[in-house]
Amino acid sequence: MGARKSRDYQPVNLSPPTAIEAMSSDGERTLELEGLPRYQTSSPSDTDNGFFCATGKIRKENVDYLNVGDGPEVEIAGFERATLKTALTWVAIVCTAGLLRLVFHWLPQYYLKCTHRRCSLAAADTVLLRDQYFQWFVHLVKTLRATDDQSNKDGLSMSPIGASPYLLIPDSGGRFREVTHIRYFVSKKLKYIWDEDTKSFNCLRSLDTDTPCSYFYGCQGLQEEEQTIRRQVYGVNAIRVRVWPILEILFREVLTPFYIFQVFSCTLWFIDEYVYYAAAIVIMSVASLSFYCYSFRTMQMELRNKIVTHDIVSVWRGGELVETIEAELLVPGDIVIVPHHGCLMQCDAVLLSGNCIVDESMLTGESVPVTKTPLPNPKVDKKQGPLYCIKEHARHTLFCGTKVIQTRYYGNEKVKAMVVRTGFSTSKGELVRSILFPKPMSFKFNRHTYYFILCLSGCAFIGLIYTFIVMSRDNTPVGDMVVRALDLITIAVPPALPMALTIGIVYARQRLKEKDIYCLNQNSVNICGVINAVCFDKTGTLTEDGLDMWGVVPVIDSRWKPIIHNTTEMDQGHIQVCMATCHSLTIIDEELCGDPLDLKMFQSTGWDLEEPAIADSVKFDQMMPTVVRPKKPRFGTSTEDVGQGESMQPEIGIVRQFTFSSSLQRMSVITRALGASNFDLYVKGSPEMIVSLSKPETVPANFAEVLQTYTMQGYRVIAIAHKPLPDLKWVKAMRITREQVEQDLDFFGLLVMENRLKPETTPVIKILNDVNIRTIMVTGDNMLTALSVARECQMVGMYDQVILINATPTGVAYVNSEHVDVEPAAHPKEEGNFLAAGDSSDVRRKDKRYHFAMTGSSFANLRNCHRHLLPKIVQRGTIFARMNPEQKAFLVEHIQELGYNVAMCGDGANDCGALKTAHAGISLSEAEASVASPFTSLQQNIKCVPTVIREGRAALVTSFGMFKYMACYSLCQFTSVMILYNIGCNLTDFEFLWIDLCLLTVLGIFFGRTAAHSVLVKATPPDSLLGATPLLSVLGQMVIMVLVQIVVYFYIQTKSWFTPFVRNHEKEYASYENHAVFIISQFQYIILAFVFSKGAPYRKTILSNYYFVAAMGILTAACIYITLYPMQWIINLLELHPPDSLTFNLQFIAIALVNLAACLICEMFLVEFLFFRILKNKYKVLRRTKHVYETIEKELRNDRSWPPVETSHEHKRKATEEALRSPSSDTAVILGEATKPTHATADLLHRNDNAKPFLRNLSTNSQSLLISPPSGGASVGTSPVNDSAYAETQYQSSL
Repeated sequence: MGARKSRDYQPVNLSPPTAIEAMSSDGERTLELEGLPRYQTSSPSDTDNGFFCATGKIRKENVDYLNVGDGPEVEIAGFERATLKTALTWVAIVCTAGLLRLVFHWLPQYYLKCTHRRCSLAAADTVLLRDQYFQWFVHLVKTLRATDDQSNKDGLSMSPIGASPYLLIPDSGGRFREVTHIRYFVSKKLKYIWDEDTKSFNCLRSLDTDTPCSYFYGCQGLQEEEQTIRRQVYGVNAIRVRVWPILEILFREVLTPFYIFQVFSCTLWFIDEYVYYAAAIVIMSVASLSFYCYSFRTMQMELRNKIVTHDIVSVWRGGELVETIEAELLVPGDIVIVPHHGCLMQCDAVLLSGNCIVDESMLTGESVPVTKTPLPNPKVDKKQGPLYCIKEHARHTLFCGTKVIQTRYYGNEKVKAMVVRTGFSTSKGELVRSILFPKPMSFKFNRHTYYFILCLSGCAFIGLIYTFIVMSRDNTPVGDMVVRALDLITIAVPPALPMALTIGIVYARQRLKEKDIYCLNQNSVNICGVINAVCFDKTGTLTEDGLDMWGVVPVIDSRWKPIIHNTTEMDQGHIQVCMATCHSLTIIDEELCGDPLDLKMFQSTGWDLEEPAIADSVKFDQMMPTVVRPKKPRFGTSTEDVGQGESMQPEIGIVRQFTFSSSLQRMSVITRALGASNFDLYVKGSPEMIVSLSKPETVPANFAEVLQTYTMQGYRVIAIAHKPLPDLKWVKAMRITREQVEQDLDFFGLLVMENRLKPETTPVIKILNDVNIRTIMVTGDNMLTALSVARECQMVGMYDQVILINATPTGVAYVNSEHVDVEPAAHPKEEGNFLAAGDSSDVRRKDKRYHFAMTGSSFANLRNCHRHLLPKIVQRGTIFARMNPEQKAFLVEHIQELGYNVAMCGDGANDCGALKTAHAGISLSEAEASVASPFTSLQQNIKCVPTVIREGRAALVTSFGMFKYMACYSLCQFTSVMILYNIGCNLTDFEFLWIDLCLLTVLGIFFGRTAAHSVLVKATPPDSLLGATPLLSVLGQMVIMVLVQIVVYFYIQTKSWFTPFVRNHEKEYASYENHAVFIISQFQYIILAFVFSKGAPYRKTILSNYYFVAAMGILTAACIYITLYPMQWIINLLELHPPDSLTFNLQFIAIALVNLAACLICEMFLVEFLFFRILKNKYKVLRRTKHVYETIEKELRNDRSWPPVETSHEHKRKATEEALRSPSSDTAVILGEATKPTHATADLLHRNDNAKPFLRNLSTNSQSLLISPPSGGASVGTSPVNDSAYAETQYQSSL
């Protein structure tokens, strides 16, 4: 979709909800919707011209938008060059000595407005964009003509293309239209072209949009000429990450406001001959810049090396012509030949022939190989038939970045796929773009730093005026007056502040490195200090990869038999044969591959698998079956059940597979034992589904109770069944449908598997829960596994209720998870905690400890159709299953919108978007995820999460203390200078040097060495510099410091030996006034460092920082020495004028001790105890503004009517009613759910004609179960019991 005028849409009705303008706690203008989280808008200055002001939620009139209805909407405006405005702007730039151009560098949108005028998009040569995060982008509109030579132009083409008679741009239905030229611009790696029909810029479409499926089968490949013409528009098929040159990185950083101020300060100091400190600042700045440039370029190079790939592909030109070209030359419409040995996909392509086994772990995070099949051919006209949708037809699409392990095809037929997307438009390209252009982080501490500096600048401005008044009174030369006034600015606003604020971060990164945690982005360290929500991937993060076999529970004559844990010792009966045959495993490169669950199940049998001795790539035809057999013969084992007769070592061929279907919840195989006269059917799947297809007489009466004994503990339970097929012939076996054979089964037992948690998982989750850090699971795995893991790791409490969210475009259902306590006596009821069957709503109202769980499809429907419910559901959402990478990133954004500071911990490439979107991403992998995340842990477990949070808290507290120290230092020195300016005096250069270089720099360097506290506490450190507590702290300390300096200044004048300072123009500042102010102020800088160096609860005690304590001790001794007995060379160097009275000099020490006591009382008693703990809790006006999530949480606790929880039977009934009203492709799925052991939908199924085709496929047992449900089928969630011994006890009692 492209740019559209907002007047084409209906105006938004704001009632309800009602729009309320409000001021946030940060003083920013917001638009608040009642019942919804706040969304930040621009400040009034950005909207004075009536142009950009929409939040993305509400469109303005006469404003154009990009991506309308297709992704985040972006505001766009056209501009054309105005010669007069440009000339006047450059005159102003010259008159300001380039300062105005520097401002335009920081604010490019204003430079555009000053040199261009608004115009229509049709006439624009430049466009101005503002995205949903209120970031501005300026892009040139370029014109590409058919006659242009596009060789290596704009980095969009790699090889020479030359001129062509026309250009091809995509049209609907897979057609391309010939044009002579196109106007376009590139934004965030995507090309937008001008559409004359709609008068808008549209994102360059590919064949994944408005293309019928039949189109792909009517194509015969592209000839080289047409491929070349298309490449002129699409550019090369490459995902390029530009690595900035060192000089560009350097200049971009130097031109930031902080470094510009440092350049100004150092220049002024060199002019004023304050050489030593200026040189020290220059050296530290150069070191800091060098480190930054090295880190930034290294990160870019790592990203490029891990993202950029090169390959050679074969393209089909029609007929028998196949040409080998570089993958970068591919364009949409090319038909590529997928090699039989596999490859790494370089584009998104739809499969046209053959099968592919693909590793999609980069996209999904799951290492299960996926079988891709050809796109169904509707065999209709190109203008008709279903449209290709890359999401709906994902099982027929090969995605860029995924690895094709192997291809399979009939005979000599080639495996062909048509390219539908290239470059940054591909799935991998979208992932890389999310890394390159993440959501901007707005950390309150960093934002308030600028506000605080503005306050210091205000003080400097006051001092500037004061300096001009005082010095003009003394007839000071104008040049000296200007230098002194500007010098006062560098005193009030310390240039070393940026480096000082990074001290704690540098030490935190060093400590993290010692614990094998590497930080790529130092700005994320402080943010970790306020993390209060952590999202975890499941597989490989919380759990080990894959499942482990826990045991087999056999059933003989409808009675349970003892659990078998060592499955290799089982009799070679139907259970072991089912485990050895009912799977989708295959041998690739002499290695057994397939679903990890199937792999574990097969390996536990101790059998071997042999495939026909033909090439892997032609195993498409099942006429030659796969054979399984035990590794060793076991004598004395009965083999009658598997049709082996006298054979003691059965060999069984897998004749046909009915692959696993999530909608059918089962898979099956048709087998035939060597020498047997009949076929057998083995089925495995969800226990409820298998039981519904089994004969009632083969199912134990207490099936539901035993099943829930295991599911309550988080085990993955799979049921197995068997059916002999005595009358089936080979030809019929190849053609028979699964519905014909998957009925009237013999139930044979349960396979119990466990997805083992990593040993560090549960303790870490408990630590986070204990300190009120919210934990959330975001996984691509299925819901059942996610629920069980969440309970086992205590992410969901033992007695907490889980409510499943089932969202469709038409409504949202809240369904209780089906966990009940089968032995109430074993778990006595506790009011508000125990969930008894049928009491879910009452318990929910007494104790609001409930969690929401949902799948990715429900989450997508909530975002698109029920957005008003999203804040409440996300607030209590704990388990999000079947989430794709894009949905993971969206979820993180929604949690952030509630006011949470979110961390994300994952290990796969599918987590990259979420890792980059989160405030702090922690990767457990060194692959793509490590480049996208600020932190990478070499420890493959989540133990690193509390470590990062602890170090973040320590770094943040250090930054807070350092900032307050630097602010008080500058104001303290500012006060000293202002006092001395009053008499025409000042501090000498070496007095400044002693304070700045020896006291401030040494103490500042060691200030942040205090390590993080070993224990996390519930309270997070403050993140606002403009809060009442930090402001009161700074103000209190400065009042004490100013009073002490003033007292000392006047006190020394009362002595009989005092002689006043005589003004002079030789900069001879030695005097009693200078001496008194300097001596007492040097102690004040040490006192401030001691007072602001906090210990517990976020850092260890100050005594653990040996370097800092030693530095304080040495510097204090030096200050005492200078005060009492300075040597003559020190007096001459510092230009001191010490009194001859030792008694008076001792009084300086006494005043310093009184100053220390007053500062400690102010900080520890008045600020931290009286104000922070007592008054702040007593008076609401002193408390911080509540976050959105706190308001929503309070509403949820008080609202006893929401959510309207249904039992699963009620939900199934409603779902069935809806399915039967409008039968569709999903009807079978819904009715499949309804046909589990429940009578909730029995009458609907039997009375409705639409259900009859589905009922015919059900067994007699299934239909009887619909009428007479088994006992124990309640729908209320209860607690799991984290003890495998309990399962066996319950099982034995049920025998």
